[in-house]
Amino acid sequence: MENNPKAKLLRIFIGESDKHGQQPLYETIVFEAKKQGLSGATVTRGIMGFGPNSKVHTTKLFEISSDLPLIIEIVDIEDKVRKFIKTVEHLFEETKSGGLITIEKAEVIRYKAGK
Repeated sequence: MENNPKAKLLRIFIGESDKHGQQPLYETIVFEAKKQGLSGATVTRGIMGFGPNSKVHTTKLFEISSDLPLIIEIVDIEDKVRKFIKTVEHLFEETKSGGLITIEKAEVIRYKAGK
């Protein structure tokens, strides 16, 4: 992807314990993004969060949560992002996982591999 003032940021919020078969769902999503030629993906683990079921997941409780929130971020052109959302929604349905998908405006200033 070239520098682009009209790129989109795709954010996918899931739980760490979500699985696709035996593989973590976040891995499936990242590998699928690579397979579909998206520019890149980053997975970040949250230290606290809650979703539609209002259950708080945190690292602060005496028993360490095994379902911390994860955010997968992908930046690319709008067409590729919107096409990929269909894949993510299919994975959510297939795995019966909950989640949140958002799209935001992004301006790509630099996209270049290091040495």
